[in-house]
Amino acid sequence: MPMHSCRCGSSEHTIEDACRPPRTGGQDDADPLAGRIQCFNFPSALAARLKSHTPRLGAVHRPLGAHYYGPGAGATRLRSTSIAIAKIMHLPECKRVVFPARSWAEADVKWCGFIVRVRCASGHGSGGMIVCENFVDGQYQTSKGDYLPVISPTDGVQIGKVYLSDASDVSTAVACAQRAFPAWSGMTMKARASIMFRFQHLMEQHAEELALLVVRENGKNLAEARASVAKGNETVEWACGLPQMAQGKTLQVSRGVTCCDMREAIGVVVSVCPLNFPIMCPMWTIPIALTAGNCMILKPSEKVPLTMHRVAALLHEAGVPPGVFQTVNGQVEAVNALIDHPLVRGVTFVGSSRVAEVVAERASRLNKRVLAMGGAKNHLVALPDCHVESASSDIVASFAGCAGQRCMAATVLILIGEQASLLEAVICKAGALRPGVEPGQVGAIIDAMSQERILRYIDGAEKQGVTLLLDGRGWARAAKAGTWVGPTILLHTRADDEAMREEVFGPVLSVIRVATWEEALAIEASNPHGNAACVYTTVGAHAQFFETRFRAGMIGVNVGVPVPREPFSFGGLFGTRSKYGSMVDITGEGCLEFMTNKRKITSKWAFPEGESNGAGGGAAPLAEGGKKELDQGVRQAHAPDRASFVGAM
Repeated sequence: MPMHSCRCGSSEHTIEDACRPPRTGGQDDADPLAGRIQCFNFPSALAARLKSHTPRLGAVHRPLGAHYYGPGAGATRLRSTSIAIAKIMHLPECKRVVFPARSWAEADVKWCGFIVRVRCASGHGSGGMIVCENFVDGQYQTSKGDYLPVISPTDGVQIGKVYLSDASDVSTAVACAQRAFPAWSGMTMKARASIMFRFQHLMEQHAEELALLVVRENGKNLAEARASVAKGNETVEWACGLPQMAQGKTLQVSRGVTCCDMREAIGVVVSVCPLNFPIMCPMWTIPIALTAGNCMILKPSEKVPLTMHRVAALLHEAGVPPGVFQTVNGQVEAVNALIDHPLVRGVTFVGSSRVAEVVAERASRLNKRVLAMGGAKNHLVALPDCHVESASSDIVASFAGCAGQRCMAATVLILIGEQASLLEAVICKAGALRPGVEPGQVGAIIDAMSQERILRYIDGAEKQGVTLLLDGRGWARAAKAGTWVGPTILLHTRADDEAMREEVFGPVLSVIRVATWEEALAIEASNPHGNAACVYTTVGAHAQFFETRFRAGMIGVNVGVPVPREPFSFGGLFGTRSKYGSMVDITGEGCLEFMTNKRKITSKWAFPEGESNGAGGGAAPLAEGGKKELDQGVRQAHAPDRASFVGAM
């Protein structure tokens, strides 16, 4: 095996050096590259060497946009390996790979005068899989119980396994959080925010790594995955500003009586997160809850636990103390145990309406603070004056983006009148989409059960006589691996069709034509959900008409996915199937309100004998007129306060 000198300048390293386990405390760490160098030709032997000689690196990702840029050769696609290539830079010729001594590897491969930066995820256990253990008390726990396979929806390959926690695991995590709470909540908010600043930087630094994980475990395309990481980090940035936004008020409300209020953390809180956004949805609550002084236990979806498994380590690296942020993996047993635990003070949930209602009822019976976000059935209304080109592009992105697996996806398009040109443009653009994980492609459906449910809705609509303008079922039949459904457009004549009423949660758009604005609003308002709605128009007055009449919590004007950006908060309409429990939103000021108690303090102090609490000393002598006005003001200040109960019966 050829050897090459390393940057450390102290020794040369062979393939065997890379097989050493990471160094731990008590060992000599003077050489930063010791045990971290591996040398081979690239790319022919790259994957083979990684898999055969470095088992601790485990399973790695497929290439996502990998290219080799040669002198005068333009861009040439790298031949397929199981490595995710992040970026390529020109450097002097050398053959070297540097793997940091951690389970998430980033390597610089210098080859033929170029350097290729490789990022890949490694496993903590055997078989090259990422093993998702609970992160409790500042470290990953080794468990002996049952595990559930984690399957990539893009190819059906098992990429990890996740531990299924029971009630005893929950009790351990909650007890640890309760022990950590006094010290964490006792820190100043500025001190906690400084840790969030460091975490925000780490999120930016590892954004590509996290995005690749989202692609692998959730099936989003790479652009959507990157956007979900960036959107999650926006909430972290907002939480960093809480010291400037969470101050209380102080006011003298009566003579000698002062009132003030202050926010205090509520204690141990739990967030149960959905499968469709592995990192964005957890970030709705984590940074705000922690900066406010709470201790958080996260229960990620068992279908997509890998990304937050990694984020837990980044929070620890940022300086979050042991016990302040923890993850408990699992299914129904773990969720019920978290809700029922007497030391848990608040629960947030994002998922289906059916489960959201159950969670809200269970927590409410225990008199716990709960916010449960349910599903959606979002309506788009296109007026005849809309801009066809931009509206059609936005409609397609809204219903087919993220494979339709988001609570903000468009599900019903209501056309006022015929609008044949708009409908034709939507069909044409949706029909041109292709399956895959590259930017602009339609990602995979999360699992076979979800795929079957979507196909049942399409089959059922066809049996009911609904016209299929675009049929995406062929993607499911043609796929050699993974779970896929193509964009599908259904043309209805009845507003009470099943696909018009129920949440499909896939890339399926139901279209119906009506004659009047009032008919469109009646269809939208009759649905039991109340998450989002949008109107497409080029006339401001028309937009305002719908803005004030839609029955939804988030409204778009020419924006089919009207997700509010910070500082505005995210949440559907209370009293619908989109929101249960608390009336507040799950991000921004709503989340701050949920995660804190507001205490009000009313104070009165006796003055030293002989002194008055009226206007007095220190001012320059006043003219006669000014003295008269001052005396009148003092008399008014000393007038009885008829609204005060202080010291009165």
